Amino acid sequence: MKKQPMQKIVPHLWFDKEAKEAAKFYVSAFGKNSKINFVNKINDTPSGDAEIVSFTLLDYNFLSIRAGPMFKFNPSISFFVNFDPTRDKNAKENLKKLWKKLSFKGNTLMPLKKYPFSELYGWTKDKYGVSWQLILTNSKGNSRPNIAPSFMFAGKVCGKAKEARDFYVSVFDNSKKGILERYPSGQEPDKEDTVMYEDFSLLGQWFGAMDSARVKDFVFNEAISLVISCDNQKEIDYYWSKLSSDPKAEQCGWCKDKYGVSWQVFPTILGELMTRGTKEQTARVTKAFLQMKKFDIKLLKKAYDGK
Repeated sequence: MKKQPMQKIVPHLWFDKEAKEAAKFYVSAFGKNSKINFVNKINDTPSGDAEIVSFTLLDYNFLSIRAGPMFKFNPSISFFVNFDPTRDKNAKENLKKLWKKLSFKGNTLMPLKKYPFSELYGWTKDKYGVSWQLILTNSKGNSRPNIAPSFMFAGKVCGKAKEARDFYVSVFDNSKKGILERYPSGQEPDKEDTVMYEDFSLLGQWFGAMDSARVKDFVFNEAISLVISCDNQKEIDYYWSKLSSDPKAEQCGWCKDKYGVSWQVFPTILGELMTRGTKEQTARVTKAFLQMKKFDIKLLKKAYDGK
């Protein structure tokens, strides 16, 4: 499998209690180039004592949190796992093995079989509620990464997939449009020319998207958000100004864009302050950032220094 580029955008999964358990399961299921990176605790949050887990699957990084039952996973954001026979001679067998593990005690959304767009494809929701799309690909010179998040625009935002792609590509540097496949006529309730599938690259990372008029109740929520790592206040201010469109959703670096997708605009220095500080310094920083909407690096440093 192809190694991923350095990630500036990391998917974040919100669990009730199972963050560490789920990470261990995923690492075991994916196997090669997969590991748990660290487990940290944050005390005295609005959800009580929360647990942060960082893990890697096939060289692709994820974050998760154990923070209570506020949000539930749904297929509005899923994860494509690409198996390319030109890179792996055992791609089909490895796909079937992973499917068996991820679909165990889960819920199949599209059965694993041959489709017009792939010799082998399936869409499953695992036992924790996270959705995965496993596909046998033939890159034909258009290489794609091992794992890519995919957005499903349904309900009120159905028909907005192409507009959203253009918006995201305009916001992020080192971005480009990939393939675009539209629904033909006769695919009702999906309207002709809406997006059957598209992909695009943001900061060098690939994402997928589709419109779906077949489902109404799958809407974007905070269960899966996307963390943008920012090196300075200028980056934080920029992404916040571009992405935040719902003042009610602004809290602790979280915001929602105009399509309902949740983002976390996160200063990289916060991770350093939380891991290198004393117990008292960590407590001060935690208290400071819990009161913020958009993160302020100067105020975080002042809290760390006790000023």
